[in-house]
Amino acid sequence: METKPIGVLIVDDSAVVRATLIRVFEQAEDIEVIGTAADPYIATEKMKKRTPDVIVLDIEMPRMDGLTFLRKLMAERPTPVMESAECPRSA
Repeated sequence: METKPIGVLIVDDSAVVRATLIRVFEQAEDIEVIGTAADPYIATEKMKKRTPDVIVLDIEMPRMDGLTFLRKLMAERPTPVMESAECPRSA
């Protein structure tokens, strides 16, 4: 039986970090990057179209910080979240 890959949404204001994380996640057969967003507002819009299994979230972003987004997310749609600072910064 074929298993569905884990859908990951990357939310980080750094284009370099987003690109690096995509490269890292593409190496895993059981992970699919379903989208990226430069801030939580864009992430919220993308989540209306497809719900991620996991969100990789930057904490420090200009328009809305990651902690504020995390509080809103957990109140409305609890989703596993990993801080992007914990992810590898180079591939």
